Amino acid sequence: MDVSWEDFGWERLADGVGRRRLPVWDATTALVVGEEGALLYDTGATLREGAAIRAQAQALMGGRRVTHIALSHPHFDHVLGTAAFSGTEVYGAVGIDTVLTRDRDALRGDAVRHGVAETDALEATDVLVAPHHLVCGEWTLELGGRQVLLANVGPGHSGHDLAVLVPGSREVVLCGDLVEESGDPQAGPDAIPSRWPAALDRLLELGGEEAVYVPGHGAVVDAAFLRAQRDELARRFGVS
Repeated sequence: MDVSWEDFGWERLADGVGRRRLPVWDATTALVVGEEGALLYDTGATLREGAAIRAQAQALMGGRRVTHIALSHPHFDHVLGTAAFSGTEVYGAVGIDTVLTRDRDALRGDAVRHGVAETDALEATDVLVAPHHLVCGEWTLELGGRQVLLANVGPGHSGHDLAVLVPGSREVVLCGDLVEESGDPQAGPDAIPSRWPAALDRLLELGGEEAVYVPGHGAVVDAAFLRAQRDELARRFGVS
């Protein structure tokens, strides 16, 4: 399957695979389309943004709906749009459900500190959706004519980092904020720096040398970029 991704402001990555760099925080949302289902990777920073992503995805797919969502990690700019997708099966790394439930107030405060309007942050966290399915290693999803692999490769950028491998003639790896291209990788209070380089090693094992690697923020990169960022993180955090 292929569509005119660029007509909708998206970047085509492979047949039936595309992503969009969202405004303000430059966070990536990605869509993988199969014959019977479609997986969205991350949902934006507000319900309004989530609804816009939903409308664009449905237009790209000729009116079909997103059937699965995978959340890369529990930060506001990647999860607060999830409630805009009713009836969708949501996946995340083991433990992310506890974080999104227990730390709802902290998530709201973080969103407001970074510029989300308080009313928007309150609205989104009031209806915040915790994943229905928790990935403890790897989980293969069948979308009809194509499979995708969800991989719990963290911790690293957070305590609950989930990547997605899309097999094909050239693999696509959706990395979340384990990889950043538009700035230095951000290590907040929930980062696990000692494990971060190993998480990037796992991404490289998943995709290999020829894969397309999609950062949580910034332009698509290659294996050499990942390796260089892995070495810089190891130096920065004193990890061998």
